[in-house]
Amino acid sequence: MSKELSRLEEVKLREVWPDEAQDFTPWLAEEENLALLGETLDMDLELEGQEINVGDFRADILCLNTSDDSRVLIENQLKRTDHDHLGKILTYSAGLNAHTVIWIARKFREEHRAALDRLNEITNENFRYFGIEIKVWQIGNSACAPQFDIVSSPNDWSREVSQETQRVEREEPSETRLQRKRFWVQFCDFMIQGGSQLQSRERKSTRYLIFDIGRRGFAMSVWMSKRYKGLGTEIYMTGQNAIAHFHLLREQREEIEHQFGEPLKWEEERCRAFLWQDGVNPMDEGNWSNQHEWLAAKLEKFDEVFRPRVKALNAADWEPSEDEDGE
Repeated sequence: MSKELSRLEEVKLREVWPDEAQDFTPWLAEEENLALLGETLDMDLELEGQEINVGDFRADILCLNTSDDSRVLIENQLKRTDHDHLGKILTYSAGLNAHTVIWIARKFREEHRAALDRLNEITNENFRYFGIEIKVWQIGNSACAPQFDIVSSPNDWSREVSQETQRVEREEPSETRLQRKRFWVQFCDFMIQGGSQLQSRERKSTRYLIFDIGRRGFAMSVWMSKRYKGLGTEIYMTGQNAIAHFHLLREQREEIEHQFGEPLKWEEERCRAFLWQDGVNPMDEGNWSNQHEWLAAKLEKFDEVFRPRVKALNAADWEPSEDEDGE
């Protein structure tokens, strides 16, 4: 007896995300959804910020391609592509020094697909332009599933990706990557031995660890940078209320920093507050105990100071000024 089969049905994008800025962009900025886009393009994308100011305008999403630490600009449309967004991606990519541009839309007009193809032809291999069409599918009453389709990409991108994937599979991990893994394994051991109740999420990068702080849309992280010779720890916000939550916390800045015992850096573009210790070489294994001690102490302090405040936040309490409520 054969099983009954159902059909895939396409769902209108506006039924899933009524508003591009308030619904789709925050959804895409979440870690698991950036990972889905990254899988489509064979990139490891790490969020740097949403609604990034570029002159009088705001770019939707800025990411880091962790394979080479280059910037990736993502511009979204829940409708057919238009000339306005073509101009924006060129303006934003120049203003943000982005080497990769990902333009996502419901449908690409042929002239805009051809424009991206031409940009890929005339720019050198350090710059890449992708056109992505997004669709949403559903079977019966099942959960909706997004799908990213590449309609424009750099010359020979698919072949180059395949070759690179095969190369990585053949080669052993680099010594630097292995060293960073050891750094975080020993850091986690240090936290456990110190009696910490904080637990990191599954490691998806060798550059940082993420810790929950008791509420969706908020997280803490600790990171290290060989390139910039330093360590950092932060609290950051994601989702459609990220900007509101950031401003509500920053309104408590004086009280927070008094309790913290030192000033924090507040960055609206990435919706985060953080501490940075420079002049530290995380590749110096002889100094790891001191580095782990600093990271653990600051992470515990972030949890102590911010957890009760995060729990009490209500995004509706924030009233943006005219300057903050721009495009």
